[in-house]
Amino acid sequence: MDIGAGSHHSGAEDLDQAAATFESVRPRLFGIAYRILGSSAEAEDLLQDVWLRWQAYDRGIVADPGAFLATVTTRLAINTLQSARVRRETYVGPWLPEPVDTGNDPHLGAERGEALGFAVMLLLEKLSPTERAAYVLREAFDYPYGQIAEIIEASEAAVRQLVSRARKHIVSERRAPVTRAEQRRLLTVFVAAARSGDLAALEELLAADAVSYSDGGGAVRASRIPVIGAFRVAKYVRAFADRFWAGVEVEWADVNGQAAALLHRDGELFTVLTVNASDEGIDQVLWLMNPTKIAALSAAGTPTPGYSTSAPNT
Repeated sequence: MDIGAGSHHSGAEDLDQAAATFESVRPRLFGIAYRILGSSAEAEDLLQDVWLRWQAYDRGIVADPGAFLATVTTRLAINTLQSARVRRETYVGPWLPEPVDTGNDPHLGAERGEALGFAVMLLLEKLSPTERAAYVLREAFDYPYGQIAEIIEASEAAVRQLVSRARKHIVSERRAPVTRAEQRRLLTVFVAAARSGDLAALEELLAADAVSYSDGGGAVRASRIPVIGAFRVAKYVRAFADRFWAGVEVEWADVNGQAAALLHRDGELFTVLTVNASDEGIDQVLWLMNPTKIAALSAAGTPTPGYSTSAPNT
């Protein structure tokens, strides 16, 4: 399938139909692009490119517009991720996926929530772009292996191997997660303990090998290396409790399909905080502080329905 821009020119009515077709599948296209790239900004830019190609293409020869657009999106996402990997090698401090508001954008998790939570997205970063794309299409969107093979231009046997490898990697690297309700409870208790600087409470919440990641992107002050181990993470959080939490208002939201604390100071969002947890406790503490990554969430303004301003529902 040639996904390059064609030389098709059409009238306004045909273009309106093209736009309607594109908008009807746009949520799925964004879901594919975001999961492959880990960046909503890059996903939005990519979809703009997909639209321009669709607008210029000879749409009369396309039997299945949804399949065609998913193919274009996936192939562009693989290419984009290959170049993005190079940029991320020079990123200042830990790189974390860009958070998306799944409370106000239910389309993201509407089909299947797989490959959306931070724990899995962090593991997807270790896969090759093609492995990641194959895993996303299969696990998050349930595409048949044969269709994935056509999309990524590989044999069906190769696709099965790619998906199998990706699954094994994620299963071997990730502990069984707690329920969403338990994740919300642990986050709530963690925020309270962090705010008060309660070292014992913090240490009790954390798994022995817990890791704290702070993504400031060099734009704000944040730890440039991960902090590892329950006691070290607890000490680290307590050390800046007084100055970090002064004047902070907490808003609870659903981000990437899990509870998150949106931390505001003087009316401005400055940190998105969430945790990943297993039966052993909180495995990862994620501080998303890069202003460009959290900008979209700063416009939320009000708590997500189903959450209170004091603590998430359990």
